Amino acid sequence: MEDQDFLLFVKKVKDYTSIDLAQYKEAQMKRRLTTLRTKKGYTTFVAFFEAMTKDKDLFYEFLDRMTINVSEFWRNPNRWEVLERVFIPEMLRKNRKLKCWSAACSTGEEPYTLSMILAKLNALSDTHLLATDIDDGALAKAKNGVYSDRSIRDVPQAYLDKYYKKENLTYLVSDELKKGIRFQKQNLLTDKFDTQFDLIICRNVMIYFTEEAKHLLYQKFADSLKPGGILFVGSTEQIFSPGQYKLEPAETFFYRKKE
Repeated sequence: MEDQDFLLFVKKVKDYTSIDLAQYKEAQMKRRLTTLRTKKGYTTFVAFFEAMTKDKDLFYEFLDRMTINVSEFWRNPNRWEVLERVFIPEMLRKNRKLKCWSAACSTGEEPYTLSMILAKLNALSDTHLLATDIDDGALAKAKNGVYSDRSIRDVPQAYLDKYYKKENLTYLVSDELKKGIRFQKQNLLTDKFDTQFDLIICRNVMIYFTEEAKHLLYQKFADSLKPGGILFVGSTEQIFSPGQYKLEPAETFFYRKKE
């Protein structure tokens, strides 16, 4: 009965939101959502769903729990250094007007990290920088640009001094960086992707999806890159057989679309 209850919940969520929880690893997703459902006092997922449709705050809390909005600036700093030192300068030598995308951007740390690098290289004002996520609450936080000291612990001091303003225990991102990013809601699994990107960053998201969903997304990302474009993935998300997507390893966690 518990399994039937959850499967019905998955169907209702898909019908109501177009979010297909069946594309996520079931054990992980069910465990996280059961914890939230129990905490809120609902004995079945169907009852929890009915409450979600009537309570916007509860619905946003469901999205937060579903998407695991855990992000930090400069996560795995040495990989961002490679992007700053090698790949962005390489792209700028070919074209000063870059097109970049931070997919599943959560609360904005990732696109803001990229925007700082672009600003340092005098390329932010000429770059089309898109950042998308499925969670309205996360996007609102990203647009607001206010972060805790935990989030900024890996930000190099020079960037911290230039692009953040400290207010009590929080840090505010500069208007220059905010203006350089276009935040937009998007469902990676169902929405159509734009094309001709020089760089797509999608990190620490694929681990939550089934193998079928991963395959679909890697193909969609590859199709969205221009020839020679770079896909930057998370530290636990090595792509096996990248050639099937017309990608090739360019560096650890970086893949290049074959020209």
